[in-house]
Amino acid sequence: MRLQALFCAAPLLAAVVVAKANYPHLPDDLTTPFQQRLAIYGPNSVSLGWNTYTQLNESCVEYGTSSGNLNQRSCASVESTTYPSSRTYENVVVLTELTPGTTYYYKIVSSNSTVDHFLSPRTPGDSTPFNINAVIDLGVYGVDGYNIQNDKAKKDTIPTIDPALNHTTIGRLASTVDDYELVIHPGDFAYADDWFLSLGNALDGENAYQAILENFYTQLAPIAGRKPYMASPGNHEAACQEIPYTSGLCPDGQKNFTDFMHRFGQTMPTSFPSLSPNYTAQVLANQARALAEPPFWYSFEYGMAHIVMINTETDFESAPSGQGGSAGLNGGPFGTKNQQIEFLELDLASVDRSITPWVIVAGHRPWYTSGSACTPCQEAFEDIFYKYGVDLGVFGHVHNSQRYLPVYDNTLDPNGMQDPKAPMYIVSGGAGNIEGLSTVTTRPDFLEFVNDQDYSYATIRFLDANHLQVDFVQSTTGEILDSSTLFKSHGERFVRQ
Repeated sequence: MRLQALFCAAPLLAAVVVAKANYPHLPDDLTTPFQQRLAIYGPNSVSLGWNTYTQLNESCVEYGTSSGNLNQRSCASVESTTYPSSRTYENVVVLTELTPGTTYYYKIVSSNSTVDHFLSPRTPGDSTPFNINAVIDLGVYGVDGYNIQNDKAKKDTIPTIDPALNHTTIGRLASTVDDYELVIHPGDFAYADDWFLSLGNALDGENAYQAILENFYTQLAPIAGRKPYMASPGNHEAACQEIPYTSGLCPDGQKNFTDFMHRFGQTMPTSFPSLSPNYTAQVLANQARALAEPPFWYSFEYGMAHIVMINTETDFESAPSGQGGSAGLNGGPFGTKNQQIEFLELDLASVDRSITPWVIVAGHRPWYTSGSACTPCQEAFEDIFYKYGVDLGVFGHVHNSQRYLPVYDNTLDPNGMQDPKAPMYIVSGGAGNIEGLSTVTTRPDFLEFVNDQDYSYATIRFLDANHLQVDFVQSTTGEILDSSTLFKSHGERFVRQ
C-alpha cells in the first residue's frame, strides 16, 4: 500500500524534485577493481568476480599462500562483459588446484589494487567444525535513505565502504569476519527496483536503478571479497518495477534478472562430482550437474555440508515471478520444463551422508512464515525436501527473523529437534533494507522464535556430524537473540523417505 500511495503522488512530487542519481565517483584509473565477490566454484577452486569502469581485454589475478609472494597467476582471456544501462563491466577469473582449508592471498592485476585474502574451500567430508551466515533481504545503506519504517531517528549512516564501516548487518559481518567461513544469500540484494522510494530519483529511474546497484555491491565488497558469497535470486532481482504500473520504465538491461545473471552467472558453481564410492551416487551427481543452472539453481559441498541454492521465483508451476506469475514480473524461464525440479531430486538423491551428513537447501520465498506464505513454492518443493531428508530449509522474503520446529505438510514432527524426519525451517529476512522490517501477522503453532524489531541474520554452526546450531544475531550489538540445536543421527547413507 505504501508503494502504491507514493506512485499515485509521483506527478506532483516529480515537479518539485531535481533528478539526481547518486552514482559513485569514477576512479582516475578505470581499471581499478570494485565490487569484488568470491564464490566456491569447485572442490579445490574459487571464482573471483569484480567490476571495472572500462572493458578489459584480459582479466588476471595473482595469488599465493604468502602476501609477499604471489607466485601464481590466473587469467581469463575473454573480454569483460556488460549490458545496456550499466556503467560497469564484469570480470571473472577462476583460481584452481587450491590446497583445501588454506589461506590464500590475491591481487587483481591493475595499477590500482591491493592484496586481500580468503580461506580455500574445505574438502567435502572434512569434519572440522565451521560456521556460515545466512543473510537475506539486505539492501544498500547511506544517502539513498534506508531506514526502519521511515523513522528518521533510526536511520543508519555509513561513511564509506570500509571494513570498519558503521552499518548494521554489513558492519557486523565485517567486525566478525574471522568467525564464519562463507555466506549464503538467497535473494534480494540491492533493492534497486525500489529506486522510486528515494524522491531524488523520481525523474531518473534508469540511472537511479544502476546507481543503487553500484553502491550496494561496493558496500558489500569488504565481505564478499574476503568470504565466498553464494547467491541465488529473489523477486527484487527480477526487474526495475517493484512499484506497480512502472514496467514501461524498465529498459531492456533492467529486465528479467539481467544484472543478477551478469554479476553471478559466471561465478556460481554447477554442482560437485560425488566423492562417494557408490556408483549410483556418482551417476546421479553427474546428472544433476548437467541440469544445474547457476546462478539460479546449483549446489556445492563444504566440509560436513551439502548446500543447495534454489530459485523460488521462476521455473516451476505457478512460480510467482515467472511468466504470468502472481508478482507480475514475468521472468524466466531459465531452463526447460521441470529442469529445476529434476535437478533438485537428482542432486539430493546423490548425497552420501557418510561424507556430507548435513543437507541445507536455501531459497528466497518461504512457505512456513509469520507473513505471506508461498503456496506454489510449497507445492513444488516441500515433498522433495521431506523425501530426501533435508535437514534445514533457509529462506527470507519476509523481513524479520523466524525459527520453526521441524514440520512437514503443516504438521509438527513428533520428534521435534531430536532426530526428526521433517526439515527444520528458518527465515532470515531481517538484514535491513529500504522497505523496513515486517510486522508479525500470524503465529503458527510450530513457530518457536520470531523477532520483528531488530536488524538480524542467522549464523549456522556445523558442530559435528550430529549437531547443528542456529543462532539469530542482532546486527547492531552482536547479541544472540535466539539459539537452538538440531540433533540428527544421520544413520542412513542415502535418505529416501
